[in-house]
Amino acid sequence: MDSLLNKLDRSRIPSHVAVIMDGNRRWARARGLPAAVGHAKGVESVRAVVKTASDLGVKALTIYAFSTENWNRGKLEVSALMLLLEKAIAEYGRDLARNNVRLMISGRLSEMPAPARKAVLGTVDKLKENTGMILNIALNYGGRQEILDAVNSLLGRGVKKVDMDSFARELQTWPLPDPDLLIRTSGEMRLSNFLLWQTAYSEFYITGTLWPDFREKQFLEALLDYQGRDRRKGA
Repeated sequence: MDSLLNKLDRSRIPSHVAVIMDGNRRWARARGLPAAVGHAKGVESVRAVVKTASDLGVKALTIYAFSTENWNRGKLEVSALMLLLEKAIAEYGRDLARNNVRLMISGRLSEMPAPARKAVLGTVDKLKENTGMILNIALNYGGRQEILDAVNSLLGRGVKKVDMDSFARELQTWPLPDPDLLIRTSGEMRLSNFLLWQTAYSEFYITGTLWPDFREKQFLEALLDYQGRDRRKGA
């Protein structure tokens, strides 16, 4: 850990990091455990990565917690996920408060079960005065739906013409900047309907590590890889 930290250029920490947290179910299956155990273990990785990112000066961290497609999973797994979310967000709020982290939600929160929605909104409210890193949780989120919602919002207001900036203001991640770095665990090489507009020029980092095994060390390795890139953004 110390050797990785010593290699890190603190002046080139990405402002916004996005993470597709993949592999919870495979981690559990490999151990003969229920999927819910893998999801619970994944929460520990969230806590480790959030603290590390906050300590290093990352301004915003967006994590893909539940997609619009995840409703198609088995009812028992979805119910377990909602209960885990409700419990974790309430308990984890205390840690976020201690670390001066502000909480933000992207996605159709209104369609979430009432207990989970209440827990999330309550924690968002409790942390709203914090001035440190923004933890943005993508819940019931889908990139295509987000773009359609933005277009329909503009059409509904009679807007005839938009530019890049005005359209970005309609997205659920506003006012966050676009991610500098997108991390995906478990070795899959796809966006899975995540931040389709915002990742146009993000640097991608794919690791075979399953999310429950992704902790401080793996996050530092991703940052070091990012710092080795030459970001030209088409120039």
